[in-house]
Amino acid sequence: MKWQSLGAPRLHLVDLDGAVAGELCNLRVIKEIASGLWIPTQLGGGIRQLETIAEILKAGVERVILGTTAVEDPELVKEACRKFQESIIISLDAREGYLAIRGWRQVTEMTVVEFAKSMVRLGVRRFVHTDISRDGTLTEPNFTSTAELIEAVKLPVIASGGVTSLNHLKMLEKLGAEGAIIGKALYTGDIKLKQALAEINRL
Repeated sequence: MKWQSLGAPRLHLVDLDGAVAGELCNLRVIKEIASGLWIPTQLGGGIRQLETIAEILKAGVERVILGTTAVEDPELVKEACRKFQESIIISLDAREGYLAIRGWRQVTEMTVVEFAKSMVRLGVRRFVHTDISRDGTLTEPNFTSTAELIEAVKLPVIASGGVTSLNHLKMLEKLGAEGAIIGKALYTGDIKLKQALAEINRL
């Protein structure tokens, strides 16, 4: 409610317990949040079944983010895109350019760009890109890999991980990112949400 009152255009939710367990663990509170806000929400973490996606969307969440499932079950992604279209986002969690899954604990041998292109062929229309070595570090986003991904897929990409200043947001805007997910920097006060929104809207 606080972020909504300060003008947040969207709330990004992650069920971290679910990401590790492989199934949603906090659905009750997620439903409470989604139904209690008028701004749109998006949710990731442990979503591995079409029925779960349908339940989340029915609960009022606008977009569902798939990560591990996208790697392990591409057919589910294809069917999810067919049924739910723009409501599906694929999370690209990267460590040194390679895709990480299962709550970031397992690094695959697939590059982020290679995997993203395979997802586009299945009907995916939006991505969240996180450099997990920078997530929560208050350093800076991986501008190079974000730019490479945007150029490769030519679809909306939301940047995440290490976003700590207004300059970071401005740089991501220039690179063509559709948006940025800000987490720790909001709680530490490194980024003031109202100020950030005003600055970006002036660009």
